[in-house]
Amino acid sequence: MIITACIVRLYLPTSDSLKAKRGVLKSILARVRREFNVAAAETSLHDVWQSAEISLVTVSTDAGYADGLMARAIEWIERNRPEVEVVDSQIEVR
Repeated sequence: MIITACIVRLYLPTSDSLKAKRGVLKSILARVRREFNVAAAETSLHDVWQSAEISLVTVSTDAGYADGLMARAIEWIERNRPEVEVVDSQIEVR
């Protein structure tokens, strides 16, 4: 069993309140869960308006597949959510 976790730091330049930030993140998290069948949640920077950290996790029998899945999820965020900038991402396979 392979557990793969991905931490993604985001910059939300147009967010002017926590409410606006939550709306954007809620949409991103729901869509990533649906598109990639991963667990997804906001895991840090809860009280910062224009920054967020989300984590994605999946379980697989193939480390290469799980790593690629996370890379595709990050690419999806970059491509489909132009109002959000991916500042950093880390993928860890165990």
